[in-house]
Formats: sequence, structure tokens, C-alpha cells
Amino acid sequence: MNKLLKVSSNPHIRSGAATGNIMLTVVFALLPATGFGIYNFGMRAFLLILVTVISAVLTEYLYEKLCKRPVTIGDFSAVVTGLLLALNLPVSVPLWMGALGAVFAILVVKMLFGGLGQNFMNPALGARCFLLISFTSLMTDFECDAYTGPTPLAVLKEGGSVNILDMFLGKTAGTIGETSMLAILIGACILLFTGIIDLRIPGTYIVTFLLFVVLFGGHGVDPAFLSAQLAGGGLMLGAFFMATDYVTRPVTKRGQYVYGVALGMLTGIFRLFGPSAEGVSYAIIISNLLAPLIEKVTLPKAFGKGGEKR
Repeated sequence: MNKLLKVSSNPHIRSGAATGNIMLTVVFALLPATGFGIYNFGMRAFLLILVTVISAVLTEYLYEKLCKRPVTIGDFSAVVTGLLLALNLPVSVPLWMGALGAVFAILVVKMLFGGLGQNFMNPALGARCFLLISFTSLMTDFECDAYTGPTPLAVLKEGGSVNILDMFLGKTAGTIGETSMLAILIGACILLFTGIIDLRIPGTYIVTFLLFVVLFGGHGVDPAFLSAQLAGGGLMLGAFFMATDYVTRPVTKRGQYVYGVALGMLTGIFRLFGPSAEGVSYAIIISNLLAPLIEKVTLPKAFGKGGEKR
């Protein structure tokens, strides 16, 4: 009897939140940006979104069927990946590119590393970077029936002036889901109010980026320049919907602040000193790779350990 183990209940806090419910909330939060993207760019945007989402779901389903694994498309994570990828694409790209990106996101970045919870980088952004490297000219061509000419950030980088109100509302060239800061912020409020995310990562990200631009942007505290940098490109979409990904962000609270600082600094470096006017995608991907190291450094010490020796 003395050898019997004493078993007690674990100090876990149970939650009724399931992966499917979380992912559905994210989809719902993305609807304002998705709807405005379709309104802004027309039915071609809707078709590209549809192809990309279906390709992502179908890829996950076929892979799991062929590998005789449980089918997990019911958790809607593939839908979120396909939708985020589509929102990060120019409306002018061929439909097959959207499908190819979705297959890469699900098959290479997600499933080959073990599925949901095992991917080492955000699948949608991993696919976007893959497409950017493979088809640079197509991925940087933002001319369409609705808009001609460069994006506002490209104009700003060349020293030109931009319309801040148009950038805030979304009446500009860009990818399908990044143009309307207003629509993205509406979706971000949904995520914040439902508790899906908090402000640690996006808040630190945005503040760090602004400080970096003030120090190294060459414009000082210029409200117009700073507003354009915030409203332009994929900063807001990345900060609230992709940098906050549960799988690829650090789990420690201190680590999330460090992660946000890294995101802001990398985005500033890419935007101000790189050849491209953007940089959010690469900043998030690199920070995803740094997340394990950040967690290791910021992991709280166990009770009773790490004390100073006397």
C-alpha cells in the first residue's frame, strides 16, 4: 500500500472554447475586410477568394484521407488560412496562383509539419512569401480595372504625397484585404471583444513600428507620414490577424512583448531601408522563427528554482 501513487487533480483551468469556435470567430472578424475587398475590386476578388479557400480546404481533406488520418477540416483552420492568403494577394494574379499558394500553405507549411499546432510559421504568410519569391512580377502588380499605378506606400517611398482619408477608407490599390484600415479595425475589435486576442502583440508591434519610423524615417513626428505608414500596406491586417496566431507566437506574456518589438523593428527596417515599400510578411515570418528562442529566454522560472546561492 505504501507504493501507491497519490493522484490529485491537475491545476488546469478548463475552457469551453474549441478550435472550431475560435476559427469561426476569426472568419467572422475577417468579413468586413473581405466584403470591402470585393466591393473595392469587384467580383474578380470574390472568385479569387473562393478558389483559394476551396483549394486550402480540399488540400487538407485529400492529404488526411490519403494518409488515413482523422479529417480536421471541421475546425475551419483551413478556411482561415485560405481566406488570409486571398486577402494578401493582388486581385490581378491568375486564379491558379491562388490555388497553388493554398496548396503550399496547407501541404508544405502545415500538414507536412504535423498539422494544426505544429506549423513553425503562419501558413498564409509562408505561402505569400513563396509566391512573392517565385512570381515577383505578378505579386507586385497592383494594377486592375479599379486602380492603376503604384500603391500609396510605393508613392510615399518615392517621396510623393498620398490621400490619408482614401487610405483609411480603402479607396487605393493594394492587396484584396489590406486596403481598408477601417474594415480591418472593425474586425480587430471583434477579436478583442470576444477575447480571441489581446493588445499585447499588436499594440507593442504598432508602437514599436511608429517609434522606429519617427527615429529613422527622416520625417520626425509628421502626423501625415505616420498615418500613411499605419494605414498603408498590410500592417494592420498583419498585426491583428497574423502576428497573433496562437501557434506561431510566443506563449509567455513577456515573450509576446519582445515578439511585438521584433515585429515593429523588422517591419521598419524592411519598409524604410529595403527595396520594397512593404515588409510585414517577412517581418512576421522571421519573428515566427524567433518565437522558440524568445520563449526560452522569457520562460518564467519554476517556483523554488533559480534563486541566488548563499
